Amino acid sequence: MHRRSLIKHTGLAGVLASGVAPAVHAQATLRWRIASSFPKSSDTIYGGAQVFAKAVRTLSNGKFEISVHPGGELMPPFDVVDGVQSGAVEMCHAVPYYFYDKNPAFALGCAVPFGFNARQMSAWMLHGNGRRLMNEFYAGFNIVSFACGNTGTQMGGWFLREVKTPADFKGLKIRVGGGLVAEVMQRLGAIPQSLPGGEIYQALQKGSIDAAEWIGPYDDQKLGFNKVAPFYYYPGWWEGGPEVDLFVNKKAYDALTPDYRFIIEAAASIAHTDMLARYDALNPNALKQLVAAKTKVLPFSQLILDAAFRASMEAFAHNDARSPEWKKIYADMRNFQRDQILWFRFAEARYDTFMSAQKI
Repeated sequence: MHRRSLIKHTGLAGVLASGVAPAVHAQATLRWRIASSFPKSSDTIYGGAQVFAKAVRTLSNGKFEISVHPGGELMPPFDVVDGVQSGAVEMCHAVPYYFYDKNPAFALGCAVPFGFNARQMSAWMLHGNGRRLMNEFYAGFNIVSFACGNTGTQMGGWFLREVKTPADFKGLKIRVGGGLVAEVMQRLGAIPQSLPGGEIYQALQKGSIDAAEWIGPYDDQKLGFNKVAPFYYYPGWWEGGPEVDLFVNKKAYDALTPDYRFIIEAAASIAHTDMLARYDALNPNALKQLVAAKTKVLPFSQLILDAAFRASMEAFAHNDARSPEWKKIYADMRNFQRDQILWFRFAEARYDTFMSAQKI
């Protein structure tokens, strides 16, 4: 059976089990680098790039080696796309909304406030227009994108004091990850701060910020945020299902043989699936440990969520007026999301609501 036909009919696991590996003999041995935006201490999100690199090495029989470098080692965490665009590195692993200031449309490749959950994001990217539209946009930056992780819905972050109403955000200095969320926070009266993950703890400890969002219980506990901030809010309404992307220099990617291009795609898919599953496996126990350590885990009030939704809609309208790329992709995203919400309302949401009330 032809290799691609075998993969199509048996799946990647079947190919590996059969001992039939992709043909890589025609391609010379390669050594590439990934610049990550994440610190090593966040082993799950940073680890996505490591899972990817290991899969590439295995699928290529060791002929394609990729080294992974944490944020700050090769370049600052928020400069990695510039590194890929220029060819200084072949790849980076990051959340696209970090590069919102280049063009608002970057955020749509990751997460926007009140956007997709993880499954919906994958559906749009794989079987909607998401990946096609995003790669058309990314082509202007000399990059190609692949889904290479998702954290699932994130927590709303750590606060030094309680926030009960939208008025409590007035003057609040909060670390947020992306420019779009920063704009929404500003509309709520907050003062957003942009900090890499490795700098958040000290900023909270010193009181130079009043609040910070990062990811979720597992990563947040490892970074020790509960030791310096007592209030842990949920949900992260700005990150319902943020996609972590692998960005590849387009010229370097186009120069690869079809086999190596396919290996990158397959390895990214492995890492993508692994990251979300790992977060789902690790977060529950971490949350229980945080609660046992007296962390006050609180929901954002309906008043805050309603105000944040209105502020988000205002920010989206502003982006429609200033970025044609945003306007085109955003319209497609929202059209797809409407059907997703309809479907999840009948199945997933009802099922989850029922199960959350049961004792098992």
